[in-house]
Amino acid sequence: MQKISINQLVDGLMRIPDADFVCDTVHSFLIANPVEFGSIQKYLHWSTEYYTRNLIYKDDRFEMMAVCWEKGQASRIHNHSEQRCWMTVPLGRLKGQNFAIDEINPSQGFCKLRETDSFVLSESLAAKVELEEPVHQIMNPEEFDGRAVSIHIYSKPFDRCISYCRDTNTFKEVNLYYTSIDGKLCDGVALSESN
Repeated sequence: MQKISINQLVDGLMRIPDADFVCDTVHSFLIANPVEFGSIQKYLHWSTEYYTRNLIYKDDRFEMMAVCWEKGQASRIHNHSEQRCWMTVPLGRLKGQNFAIDEINPSQGFCKLRETDSFVLSESLAAKVELEEPVHQIMNPEEFDGRAVSIHIYSKPFDRCISYCRDTNTFKEVNLYYTSIDGKLCDGVALSESN
C-alpha cells in the first residue's frame, strides 16, 4: 500500500466535507492512506518520564498530533470531551483498552469502570473512538519492546478531558497540554530524552 506524507494527510482531511467528517468516513480515509514515517520526523519529541503530545495541525474543525511513546508508557484512563477521535500508528505497536462506566456519582467524584474490549494498533491499522463508549487508555506495553508513535485526530479540538483512576474509583477534569507545536518545544518544556 502506498504511503502519503503527513501534509497530504492533513490536506485530505481538510477536503472531507463537514457533513461527512464522521467516524466511519475518517476511519476509512486513514486506513486507505497510511502515513510515511519520514514525513513526521520534525514533530517527534521523546521523554523518558511521560509520553509527549506534539501538535501537527489545528483548525476549528480538527486537530492532529503525533504522540511519542517510550516502552512501558501509558496514558491515563480518559475520555475525549464528547469529541470524535481517530488513531493510526506509523511506528511500533500500541494497545488500547476500552472501559464502560458501571456506576457514577458526580457529586462525590465516584466512578466505577469495567474493562470491555481491547485492541492492538500497528503499522497501517487505524482505530476510532466511538462516542457511545468513549472511555479508554492507550499504552505501549513493555513486552512490545520498542518505541511507538501514534497519530491522533480529534474533532473538534479540546483542551480538557475527564481522567479516571481505577485504584480509587474517582474521576476529575484535567487540562491538556502540548509538548511541542509545529516541531518546536512549547515554552517551559524540558525533556529527559533517552538514547
